[in-house]
Amino acid sequence: MLTVALAGKPNAGKSTFYTAATMADVDVANYPFTTIDANRGVTHVRTRCPCLDREERCGNENCHDGKRYVPIELLDVAGLVPGAHEGKGLGNQFLDELTNADVVVNVVDASGATNAEGEPVEVGSHDPLDDVDFIEEEMDLWLAGIVDRNWESVERKSRSPDFDLEAALSDMLTGFGATEYDVARVLRGLEYPDDPKAWTEGDREALARAVRRRTKPIVVVANKVDAAPAGAVERIREGTDKPVIPATADGELALRRAAEAGVVDYDPGDESFEIVGDVSDDQRAGLDALRESMAEYDGTGVPAALNAAVYDLLDRITAYPVQDAGKWTDGTGNVLPDAFLLPSGSTPPDLAYAVHSDIGEGYLHAVDARASRRIGEDRELSEGDVIKIVSTAGP
Repeated sequence: MLTVALAGKPNAGKSTFYTAATMADVDVANYPFTTIDANRGVTHVRTRCPCLDREERCGNENCHDGKRYVPIELLDVAGLVPGAHEGKGLGNQFLDELTNADVVVNVVDASGATNAEGEPVEVGSHDPLDDVDFIEEEMDLWLAGIVDRNWESVERKSRSPDFDLEAALSDMLTGFGATEYDVARVLRGLEYPDDPKAWTEGDREALARAVRRRTKPIVVVANKVDAAPAGAVERIREGTDKPVIPATADGELALRRAAEAGVVDYDPGDESFEIVGDVSDDQRAGLDALRESMAEYDGTGVPAALNAAVYDLLDRITAYPVQDAGKWTDGTGNVLPDAFLLPSGSTPPDLAYAVHSDIGEGYLHAVDARASRRIGEDRELSEGDVIKIVSTAGP
C-alpha cells in the first residue's frame, strides 16, 4: 500500500486533514504539537470504476455508483518547526517518520493566521510561502545530515578494488526509500568527484537534495482557503514550482460527519453536495458558505490533494485483476474485487507480482477482460484496465 505523509508546521490543519481523510479519532486542537506520536490510518484516492462500462454497478464496498475508492496509507507526523533537522521541537524524531513515505503532502495555512512556530497570529500577517519553503529545506538538510554521518562508511568501502559508488550509496540510502535505480538517475544529474574522500560537504548536500526530490516529492495543500485573504492561493502558486491544491480540511470533515449523520448527500471528491436532512439556520448558513468555497475551488481539496499526490506526482494507474474475464469476477463471484495502484508503464507481470509473489513467479500470460483477448507480457497497462492473470500458482 502506498504511503502518503502529511507534513507541515504545527496548527496548519494537518490533524484535521488526517481526520477528514480517514475519519479516525485523533486530537485536533488550536495549539502546537497536538500530535506527538505519528498517526497512521487508511484513506482512499478516487478514480472512475470500470463497472461504469457495464450495465450494472459492481457493488464493491469501495465503489459508490462508479466512484471507485482505492486504499492508501496516510501518515500524520507532528508539526515541524524551523530548525527541525537540528532536533528542534523533536524534529529529528518527526522527520524520521517520513522515511518510508512515497510522497509528502505539505499542509500550509493559506490564511496566514499562524506564525512559523504554529502560534495563532492575525489573519494575513504570516506569509504562507515561507511554510512551503521551510518544510522542503528541513527535509533536505535532515537527509544531508544522514548522508554526512554515514559518509565514512562509503569512504571505507572505496578502498576495495571492486568498489562501486552507486552500490555503496544505494546501501546507505535504502532506509530512506531510495532504490539503486533512483541513485543511478540522481548521480547522472550531478557533478561529483570519483573518489568519495574528495567529496565536499556541498557535494553531499547536493546528493541529499536530489535524492529527496526524487524519492519524496511534495504536493502543497493551501489549507484554510475559506479564511484566506483574496489572492492568497494565487500567490502561493506563483511562488513555487510544486502542485498547489486549495483546501478546507474543516469543510471536508464537516461534510464527512454530516454525510454519516444523513444530513447531506456527499461522496468524498464530489464538487458539491445536497442538504437532505434537517438543519438549523446557522448550520444551513455554514453549509451554504462551504458550498460557495467548493464552487470556487472544485471541492474541498482534501480528496483532490490525495489524488494529485498519487495519480499525478507518483504517476500511478489503477488496474483490476480478475479470475473470470467474462464476468470480471474473482473465484467467489465478486465483481471487480480488487484495485491495485501501479507505476505508469507497468505490465501484466508487474500486476501479477502486485497480487502475490507466487502469482508473479508462476506467470504464464494475461487476458484483457475488456477486449476478451490475450495480451503480451510487455503490454503497458492503462488506467482502468481489467486483467485476468493466468499463473501456475492460480486457482
